[in-house]
Amino acid sequence: MRFSFILILFILLINKTVSGQANSKVTISGFVKDKNTGEALFGAGIVLIEINKGSTANEFGFYSITVNPGKYVVTATYLGYQTQKDTIDLTKDVRLNYKLQTLNIEQKEVVITAERSNDNTRKSEMGTISLSIDKIKTLPVFMGEVDILKTLQLLPGIQSAGEGNSGFYVRGGGPDQNLVLLDDAVVYNPGHLFGFFSIFNSDALNNATIIKGGMPAEYGGRLSSVVNINMKEGNSERFTATGGVGLIASRLTLEGPIQKGKSSFMLSGRRTYIDILTKPFVNPESNFAGSGYFFYDLNTKLNYQFSEKDRIYLSGYFGRDKFTFKGENFDFTFPWGNTTATFRWNHLFNNKLFLNTTALFSDYNFSFNAGQNNFDFKLFSGVRDYNLKADFEYFPNSRNQIKFGLNYIFHVFTPSTATGSSGDVDFSPEKINKQYANEAAIYIQDDFELNKRIKFNAGIRYSAFQQIGPYDRFVENINGEISDTISYKPGKNIAFYHAPEPRFTARYQLNEFSSIKGSFTRTFQYLNLASTTGSTLPTDIWVPSSQLVKPQKSTLYAVGYFRNFLKDLFESSVEVYYKSLQNQIEFEEGATFGFNNNIENEFVFGKGESYGIEFFLKKRTGKFNGWVGYTLSYTTRQFDDLQEGKSFYAKYDRRHDLSVVLQYELSKKWTFGSIFVFGSGSAFSLPAGYFFVGNTPSFYFENDYRNKYRLTPYHRLDISATYYSKKTATRESSWNFSFYNVYNRYNQYLIYFSQEGSLEEGNLTTKARQVSIFPIIPAVTWNYKF
Repeated sequence: MRFSFILILFILLINKTVSGQANSKVTISGFVKDKNTGEALFGAGIVLIEINKGSTANEFGFYSITVNPGKYVVTATYLGYQTQKDTIDLTKDVRLNYKLQTLNIEQKEVVITAERSNDNTRKSEMGTISLSIDKIKTLPVFMGEVDILKTLQLLPGIQSAGEGNSGFYVRGGGPDQNLVLLDDAVVYNPGHLFGFFSIFNSDALNNATIIKGGMPAEYGGRLSSVVNINMKEGNSERFTATGGVGLIASRLTLEGPIQKGKSSFMLSGRRTYIDILTKPFVNPESNFAGSGYFFYDLNTKLNYQFSEKDRIYLSGYFGRDKFTFKGENFDFTFPWGNTTATFRWNHLFNNKLFLNTTALFSDYNFSFNAGQNNFDFKLFSGVRDYNLKADFEYFPNSRNQIKFGLNYIFHVFTPSTATGSSGDVDFSPEKINKQYANEAAIYIQDDFELNKRIKFNAGIRYSAFQQIGPYDRFVENINGEISDTISYKPGKNIAFYHAPEPRFTARYQLNEFSSIKGSFTRTFQYLNLASTTGSTLPTDIWVPSSQLVKPQKSTLYAVGYFRNFLKDLFESSVEVYYKSLQNQIEFEEGATFGFNNNIENEFVFGKGESYGIEFFLKKRTGKFNGWVGYTLSYTTRQFDDLQEGKSFYAKYDRRHDLSVVLQYELSKKWTFGSIFVFGSGSAFSLPAGYFFVGNTPSFYFENDYRNKYRLTPYHRLDISATYYSKKTATRESSWNFSFYNVYNRYNQYLIYFSQEGSLEEGNLTTKARQVSIFPIIPAVTWNYKF
């Protein structure tokens, strides 16, 4: 009832706000797009020179500015595009659409002296970084595959989950605390090849933004960050084909108009051929014939513009990994993957009110099928979402941009379920104990400029979560044995949580080139990832909040100093943050990792904190550009039921983290790139000693053993060179040569123990061994576009 009452008040407030804005001012509005492709230019700036007021184009290219009547010079700018100017006499509302032309190579030097936007210091947002897909493609890559998630790991406050891994931690949070969106659809496991590659094919992507602090009220459900990735809309002006051939994978993207200027399509595919390349080297008569691994991705998008006010989009992603092993007496298949679908309807009510309505579907599942002689075994798990949301943007005047909306998700969780058979005997459970939940939220936020110095973004999100039946909850006694079963009928309330989530970010402009910003963010997370590692693996299990599992809660405070130098050529920032975490989960000692009926019975609950300082320096434009990022941070956890309640460093703790990214355009033909990374060794646990049970050694641990030790520091240098054999307005062909880990550093991936000698002879010793998985790795990729 309380949630419904707040929703009614919210709608009444918005209606009053919208209806009370009639005045004598005039509005200039429209869309900003790429002239060659028809793609929306998210973040393009529209400025009225005389009053130095403007607006930024939203995700779909729409902008709106309300000012007093008069004569103005209007400029439309976007990095890498020619600035367009118009002189207009505003006496009434005007629709002014822009189609910006990309700069050619000779014009790029003009941009360096012409741009003085200082967006980094003027905007109220902090901890938000947008990445250009084209820039990413010239950086050194792992085994020839461009990876947006690995590029994010090069930014301050964002750390890699491990050598070659696409998983990442943000400001002391776990990998499950990052909200990864593809065209607004949640991606639950963004990794291929057990996390070594991400599912995102760069050829199919338009833009990517990460928010690691000061999360706006429009986002929720995760504690640490939002990674918002949008697929290309498809070229509405002409047909193009883009692709590449690499060492382990090939890709092809087709896009073009369905009806020129009004509708378009994009279709993109990628597949590895590790299985195909290794097949000739395996004897067909061998017991291992038929073993192999591959993954593939398929992205597609359609859009149609019915009128100036209405446009629809339909996009989808389908990806799978499949690992097959054939042995003499044992074989298995291990498939897993994601499916997403997005249907959008954009509607422009008038020149101030924009609506984006979205219906979404997300599905993640894995299975493990094994057989040995007469015995067959299957393990499977998954999560599926049905999501409906409506997001409004309202532009009352040049100082305000109001967003509000609501969201509903229906979750279906399939727990880790095992079935098996041996001959005629079936070990399958009578029923799969799925879990069902409703999640809903409403929000409102205002990006408001009080005066030339003070600007803030204030908002509140109110979220609610309900676990419902049908469900069987198994009650355990003190010995861990099932003593009772509580059955809930379909639709029956099992657990209900709701909470306000206030968000606030403020900017104080010191002068034209520098500002101070601060933020306060409170977030709740109702889904949890049951994991035994520091990164997402296919076997990790998503579980909802329940009677036993309380929602995770985070409170983040951050303050930063932002300054640009040399007419906006360089931008820099220093941010300090503190994050407190509540209701964190870990597996209890001796857990069987989800193979019982209720995995939440194996959790313990605690709290944590993370704090640190981040430095960032970036050269924005020019033939030589790049950035340097450094983070000093501390992350701890404390659980009453682990190591006698003593706090310990989390597996996400990384004391020092340094990244240096450089790019140099030598000529029209050659571009060079390099990446250097340095990080403190990951925290891990070591036993205090070992004892024997018969002839079998067993390890024992001290009370404060958790993550007490560190691997050696990690560092690596990658270099690349891109040669453009052809580069025109309509055709492009290039070769990318890259070397991963140039000086062949043997970085520690894990530590294991081995025994030498024998107990009978009295010379048995145990030694720790280091495993390093990636030496120097060269890669060659041919990329093309026509």
